[in-house]
Amino acid sequence: MSNAAGRSFKSYALTVTPALKLQMLNWVSQFNICCFMDSHQYGGIQSSFECLVAGGAWKWIKLSAGNAFGMLQAFSKQQSDWLFGHFGFDLKQETCNSPSLLYDPLGFPDCYFFVPEHLLLVSGNEVKISSYSLDEDGLFRDILNTKIKTGNHSKIILSPAMSREDYISRVEILKAHIHRGDCYEINFCQEFFAENVMVDPVLLFRKLAEVSPNPFSAYYKIDSLHLLCASPERYLRVKDGRVISQPIKGTAVRDHLNEKHDMDLAEELSANPKERSENVMVVDLVRNDLSRVCDAGSVQVDELFGVYSFPQVHQMISTISGKLASGKNWIDAVEASFPMGSMTGAPKSKVLELIERYELVRRGLFSGALGYCSPAGDADFNVVIRSILYNDQNQYLSCLFGSGITWYADPEKEYEECLLKAMAIKKVLE
Repeated sequence: MSNAAGRSFKSYALTVTPALKLQMLNWVSQFNICCFMDSHQYGGIQSSFECLVAGGAWKWIKLSAGNAFGMLQAFSKQQSDWLFGHFGFDLKQETCNSPSLLYDPLGFPDCYFFVPEHLLLVSGNEVKISSYSLDEDGLFRDILNTKIKTGNHSKIILSPAMSREDYISRVEILKAHIHRGDCYEINFCQEFFAENVMVDPVLLFRKLAEVSPNPFSAYYKIDSLHLLCASPERYLRVKDGRVISQPIKGTAVRDHLNEKHDMDLAEELSANPKERSENVMVVDLVRNDLSRVCDAGSVQVDELFGVYSFPQVHQMISTISGKLASGKNWIDAVEASFPMGSMTGAPKSKVLELIERYELVRRGLFSGALGYCSPAGDADFNVVIRSILYNDQNQYLSCLFGSGITWYADPEKEYEECLLKAMAIKKVLE
């Protein structure tokens, strides 16, 4: 079969097992540029594919904030092909006139997209393969013959960039800003890092996926830069001219040893006034963002305060959707809503100023978005959270965790929420 770009695919019918996915992961990781996305068979997330595998950059574009969205529009229109890549958090300089002056220890580009040389689309019991340089049958044989990596890494201890006391002090200051009316809610993040560490990013991603198999998981590599992502959150999806966003605000620990208590924790999260307050503020922000690129009156809240269970935590998720206005596409939808409300707060321009003032390192790819676009203009992007970021050249490993601060926030509990979100990653590293 062929798509609108004339790119041909060859279909293979087979049972897609976890072992086959690992072979695909190990095979694609040989390329300097690659992206492996796995939805881990989650139902109800409106996903088109179980797995996407993109290896090698047939064409690519690397952009810095300034006119990144305009240049990406032009690049996208020239290709009429599949695109994979990311939007870094520091594109806020372009979308919200918010300068990024903090230290950047990793060096991910603000924006990077590539047309894959080799592409695998996995859904149900079918694998579709396309390659611009290899025979599809030979490529598939190479994958089936790929050995799955084994091994362990040395124990890695993460160091906090700010102490518990410093974090609590900064949250108190942010609450004072809220009390003055500067903002209503702010997502405040802290970094945990390790220096001079040598790891195998693929093995580390495998372990992260085993501990926390979330629906928007991804391994992504740009030369020496690696993203190991176990995200539960969708940023936005564009399908058949409609755009949906599913922000997460609200987190509760799970109790796998006591089913009744686990259900009680989920119900408590659903009823928690502080979490509902955070969630509805972000919903309003997303509605406002999407209304800028959608038909008047088409933006709606499909679900409010939905509670979903993931391996480590319960999450409160709302769904907002709208019909894209004539002439608008997925890049316009991102530009109108970036950075996403769940990782900023309200009002967005003010909280971005406060993020620059009170956080210690540049977020970079963290709390940005990773995803793909098809030739038909359908796109799907996650929120880059619950992730390990690693630069194998300077051997720097970084993890950031945040929570939403409102006037009702207890700084001690917000710190504990960050540790809760870090639990799966710390288990993998330590």
